[in-house]
Amino acid sequence: MSDDERGEEKELDITSSEVVTKYKLAAEIVNKALQLVLSECKPKAKIVDICEKGDSYIREQTGSMYKNVKKKIERGVAFPTCLSVNNTVCHYSPLASDEAVLEEGDILKIDMGCHIDGFIAVVGHTHVLQQGPVTGRAADAIAAANTAAEVALRLVKPGKKNQDVTEAIQKVAAAYDCKIVEGVLSHQLKQFVIDGNKVVLSVSNPETRVDDAEFEENEVYAIDIVTSTGDGKPKLLDEKQTTIYKRAVDKNYHLKMKASRFIFSEINQKYPIMPFSARALEEKRARLGLVECVNHELLQPYPVLHEKPGDFVAHIKFTVLLMPNGSDRITSHTLQELQPTKIVDDPEIKAWLSLPVKAKKKSGGKKKKGRTVEKVEEAMEESSNGQE
Repeated sequence: MSDDERGEEKELDITSSEVVTKYKLAAEIVNKALQLVLSECKPKAKIVDICEKGDSYIREQTGSMYKNVKKKIERGVAFPTCLSVNNTVCHYSPLASDEAVLEEGDILKIDMGCHIDGFIAVVGHTHVLQQGPVTGRAADAIAAANTAAEVALRLVKPGKKNQDVTEAIQKVAAAYDCKIVEGVLSHQLKQFVIDGNKVVLSVSNPETRVDDAEFEENEVYAIDIVTSTGDGKPKLLDEKQTTIYKRAVDKNYHLKMKASRFIFSEINQKYPIMPFSARALEEKRARLGLVECVNHELLQPYPVLHEKPGDFVAHIKFTVLLMPNGSDRITSHTLQELQPTKIVDDPEIKAWLSLPVKAKKKSGGKKKKGRTVEKVEEAMEESSNGQE
């Protein structure tokens, strides 16, 4: 076996500069897609149209990359665009026939992901559809999610444990008189793996347990934080609202219905690994076929969950690379001006927030230059051509 073949078999991680480049390309695209989605969020805009625009942008941008390489590189949507409104917590990405629209004053949670060669960048953001600063309990929920995200960014680092993060984000939410929403997991990301085995629980309780884990250098995480002014125990109200699924690659079953076999074949061809929206499938046939696929665990559903009407829910998600020189948060978006009702003066939370994200630079080190997507792509194409 040649060294090249041995290298291909080895699991790729961010010790490779090419892998870091792909993560950052995916991040730059998903950050711009989020910006586009936000610009489309206006009163009376149809939610399904906005979700479709987000996905289309990611497909177009990734589709124009790595076209001139010998080995085909998979790229595209890593998680379909979701737009969950008000007390809807997550995963709302409706079918084409859905007529739901946005209204002035809605609290919008946007969630989306992009990948290049299986290296995934995800982002989640909360925005209130209004002019001027966000005030009251809505501001508390968003500030709680944002502060918890900032604390998590500083605690997800080599040597720290997943339990440290779980406890810290709950303490931050409590300082704003909010709850961290149960059942939300932050996962390690690997090539083509959006839900790696190393997990950070949002809330530790007897029903939900994960293995203790320690963060290590050169790992990548999607940190996912959802806060609520309610009780933080969301409910599934209607299974028909579920539209996002992921192929459970370890499960097999001989489907009985023709519609199920047709849909499952299409999913295996188009979406063998990453989560996808049922919107991409023929609607009538999909409705019939998906049920049998889910019942026999061939597909993992991402249910649409809800807090109680009147509860304010906020969502912040980001992707972080645990580089040798510190943590590199590669996805984010600036929040609106917030005027929360609570001021956090807890000394432990303040101490967490004062921790450095990056390690202090050693003198004489080369300063990294920021590069646009176009420049990075050019560099990648040149390196690919050079290898041919």
